[in-house]
Amino acid sequence: MPQIDEYLAANSDRFVRELLEFLRIPSISADSRFKDDVRRAAKFVHSQLERLGFASQLVETEGHPIVYGQSPQVEGAPTVLVYGHYDVQPPDPLNEWVTPPFEPTIRDGYVFARGATDDKGQVFTHIKSAEAWVKTTGQVPVNLKYVIEGEEEVGSNNLEIFLEKWRDRLQADVAVISDTSQFGPGRPAITHGLRGIVACEVTLRGPKQDLHSGIFGGAIANPVNALARAIASLHDASGRIQIPGFFDDIPPLTDAERQRLAALGFDEAGCLADIGVSAPFGEPGCTTLERRWVRPTCDVNGIQGGYQGEGPKTIIPAWARAKITCRLVPNQSPEKVALALEQHLRENCPPGVT
Repeated sequence: MPQIDEYLAANSDRFVRELLEFLRIPSISADSRFKDDVRRAAKFVHSQLERLGFASQLVETEGHPIVYGQSPQVEGAPTVLVYGHYDVQPPDPLNEWVTPPFEPTIRDGYVFARGATDDKGQVFTHIKSAEAWVKTTGQVPVNLKYVIEGEEEVGSNNLEIFLEKWRDRLQADVAVISDTSQFGPGRPAITHGLRGIVACEVTLRGPKQDLHSGIFGGAIANPVNALARAIASLHDASGRIQIPGFFDDIPPLTDAERQRLAALGFDEAGCLADIGVSAPFGEPGCTTLERRWVRPTCDVNGIQGGYQGEGPKTIIPAWARAKITCRLVPNQSPEKVALALEQHLRENCPPGVT
């Protein structure tokens, strides 16, 4: 509709200013030091919805609040439920940022900040598109409901409880997940499924304190060495996951499914160039797009242990730690995968390390 396009163009500078204000809030849900900032981000979303004349409230949970919003009733119109999240991941490592993560910067027409595309930017578009309708026609053409949470980046621990309690109020004809991406430049996509997740933190402990490697090296198990071996055992040299039973419940892709994926025209070379990788790698017999979308994974997300400062420090570390996540596909049980992962890691640890 021309009047909506005109409104968006006329207000685009203000929209950018408000988005940058949103992005300045360090709403890091994983770090308790930012609890007040997470709430501040929730209040920002709440106020944006209220300014449209929508009913909005902060729904308290055991963790961070959920923002619920609802547009005025339009009789006979379908109901659309918009889901998104206002929390963000930690910005570490900070020295990798060209500009500070919570000081939004526009370069070459792009906004650079933590949360710009996950997920504050997307949430903002669903609020501002509604504003354009309200300000030009007086109302949105559908019944809108918003569920914007603050714990997506830490597993949405309180979302299920909220959904159960609010089940009746959340009835809708369609749900829109405001946390997805385009298939490629100029190629928007409707995402109809995402992989699930199992996440864990593994700590291996050896001696009760760091020891001198010149005295104890070779005589006891080194937790960092042990962790490296345990992690390496998760995959074979080709990249296939080696956890016993990991693939048991997964049906093979059908020829029709593989043909539909191949027909999408995925630009593998362009994708690799964008992320700065020279070649793909992963489960044999699968295409890169299949590995990204429909096959399970097991990845180490971070490792800690031993001395990390400048110069040498010849120790046998007392402990080593890794964060591991598995992305799951239909028919995989999170409980079963978590148990199999734990058992596999235990079986691949040497004596003297627990």
